[in-house]
Amino acid sequence: MKYNFDEIINRENTASVKYDLRKDIFEKEDVIPMWVADMDFKTPDFIIKAIKDRANDEVFGYSFRPESYFLSIVNWLKRRHNWEISKDWISFSPGIVPAVNMAILAFTEPNDKIIIQPPVYFPFFSAIKNNNRAIIENPLKLKNGRYCFDFNDLEKKLADAKMLILSNPHNPGGSVWTKDELKRLGEMCLENNVLIMSDEIHADLVFKDFKFTPLASISKNIADSTVTFIAPSKTFNMAALSTSSVIASNKELKDKYDKVLDAIHVGLGNVFGTVASEAAYNYGDEWLDQLMDYISVNLDFTQEFLNEKIPQIKMIRPEGTYLVWLDCSELNLKEKDLKEFMIKDAGLGFNDGRMFGTGGEGYMRMNIACPKQTLLNALINLEKAVNKL
Repeated sequence: MKYNFDEIINRENTASVKYDLRKDIFEKEDVIPMWVADMDFKTPDFIIKAIKDRANDEVFGYSFRPESYFLSIVNWLKRRHNWEISKDWISFSPGIVPAVNMAILAFTEPNDKIIIQPPVYFPFFSAIKNNNRAIIENPLKLKNGRYCFDFNDLEKKLADAKMLILSNPHNPGGSVWTKDELKRLGEMCLENNVLIMSDEIHADLVFKDFKFTPLASISKNIADSTVTFIAPSKTFNMAALSTSSVIASNKELKDKYDKVLDAIHVGLGNVFGTVASEAAYNYGDEWLDQLMDYISVNLDFTQEFLNEKIPQIKMIRPEGTYLVWLDCSELNLKEKDLKEFMIKDAGLGFNDGRMFGTGGEGYMRMNIACPKQTLLNALINLEKAVNKL
């Protein structure tokens, strides 16, 4: 490999949420942090170079995003996902979660009902509640070790909803929704005049044998009722640069979103996020391919280790993302006890499955985007702790 993903990077004392807030989150500092969805790999060299080159200009006054920024996104989506978009469809957001919140403000009214599909990324819940909208749950169903849509339940609930927030690929379950699944979901929403907000931040992180499909690429009609959120942050480990994109082919939807963006005046972003995003999408193919090869090995290793040494813990094998959803129900620990067991006995900082809502009970989410040695240390800790139960 051209890139060294085995290198151990010391992230302590860098104001890292993942490392430097361990005491606040887990009440102890000596846990291996595998919770926050960022990677323990260096941000790619071509991104670092772009930031350094811009810093050499030595003036950081007001800036805008040039045409080359938008074209890098257009070209990336065409090259990697065979999705042809226009640069005029792209708006800015300082992150996916802010974009979801702005979309809720733009497209719904207080007390409107919004569908989510738990267990799912927990900021979806707070985005709805904090904006005085109502949550409708359409829980996913686990079939043969894979999360699937419950279309029968969805059909009953769409009539009362104004919006559906989709996680594509799914976090934390790792399902990479197929074109057929998405087509059926999209058409059901169309029939009921329900807008779809599609969080596609993990789109680039898909394992071999699986194919990511942008929801809005399926048909013009579905695209016209869909707003898509993407970002280079998960793909290239640059979340702190707060640069994301909101894509809407429907001009009416785009204008409504832009009105909220302008009202709260966060549309300028920051110059380093702009140059970093452009570099990522222009030069990131080789790095990403090697990253996914490395994470694939980590995934296989995790599966084999659990099967052989900790069979009480079952892994829901992800089709995409670098997040592993662990079924810990056979440990027979109550929810609070399971959380404390992972922290105090195993010395591991995982995400508690209950954060992800209905269906998260008895689960933990583990981030495997780390050097092999870090992953091995974590699994050994877990094995020792389980053996002592």
